[in-house]
Amino acid sequence: MMSTVKIFRVKGRIQKPNYKTNFSKDVRALKPADAIEKVYMLVGSQHHVKRFQLKIDSVKEILYEDTKDNIIKALSKA
Repeated sequence: MMSTVKIFRVKGRIQKPNYKTNFSKDVRALKPADAIEKVYMLVGSQHHVKRFQLKIDSVKEILYEDTKDNIIKALSKA
């Protein structure tokens, strides 16, 4: 049995003492929990944010056409 990779849009907030902002990130994952884990990994490494400083507001499956990320489009096209 093969699972299909879906595209998820994860929205949330970064809440550091000296830096607060909202973010929206499109990621490829098998299920919403995997998408959240991927966002923790990506945003944490890019912005030097610990997991407790990230607040996830929503995780929504989106269509291939709705993503603005060119890498995700290229990977999903095949």
